[in-house]
Amino acid sequence: MTAPEADLSGWTAEPFSASGLTYDVYRKGQGPGVVLIPEMPGLHPGVLALGNHLVDNGFTVAAPSLFGTPGAAAVRPGMVPVLLRGCVAREFAAFATNADRPVAHYLRALARDLNEKTPGKGVGVIGQCFTGGFALAAAVDDSVLAPVLSQPSLPLPLTPKQRRDPGLSEAELRIVEQRAAAEGLCAMGLRFSEDPLVPAERFKTLKARLGDAFEVIEIDSGKGNEHGFSKMAHSVLTDQVRELDGHPAYEARKRVVEFLTERLT
Repeated sequence: MTAPEADLSGWTAEPFSASGLTYDVYRKGQGPGVVLIPEMPGLHPGVLALGNHLVDNGFTVAAPSLFGTPGAAAVRPGMVPVLLRGCVAREFAAFATNADRPVAHYLRALARDLNEKTPGKGVGVIGQCFTGGFALAAAVDDSVLAPVLSQPSLPLPLTPKQRRDPGLSEAELRIVEQRAAAEGLCAMGLRFSEDPLVPAERFKTLKARLGDAFEVIEIDSGKGNEHGFSKMAHSVLTDQVRELDGHPAYEARKRVVEFLTERLT
């Protein structure tokens, strides 16, 4: 069995501009809104399948195409240049610690726009891989009620300081912390236990700051693990999902849908 994949059928795209940035945003579905931020190298078939799954579960999905070619395969000849461009782009600040990233301001504006156009108490934001931490940075805005950080990889963990960094600025994290205390805001974080791109120290930082408001799902990818995950297993909600009851990534995806439903309806 392989991971779910889908194409662009049924998705509509139009540009959305905010904070000096413009990207095409792909939309589909009806119901409470979820901003689905793609993982590297873009809106590939695995991300689109996740989007369709959210639509099937009653959500309106808005997926900004921040990089890459929408609908193109995740592994392809043009993948490396996309990765390299992402690493040096100012709006992503891939190596910076304590970073207030320009793309976070864009995503907050997109979340507000989606909230105005959809029913529900607010919107969810799912970030993955390169964009994982952007979901929590988006929660600076009051419209975001359900941030989900799936394998958040920035800043790239080359030094101890980068490994500990939560993926957003101290000022942004303080606001999220205040919202958690005053409003009951909750966030979810997902990672594989041995994933070198998503160090455990990052989640320890977030847990120390947010406490019970940060729900963690960590899937065992250590040697000899029951489900045969590689030590390099990374994408919890896309390429590692096998749609079988009891499969850890499948169960994690179920929990994400439950979390979104609980917080937004």
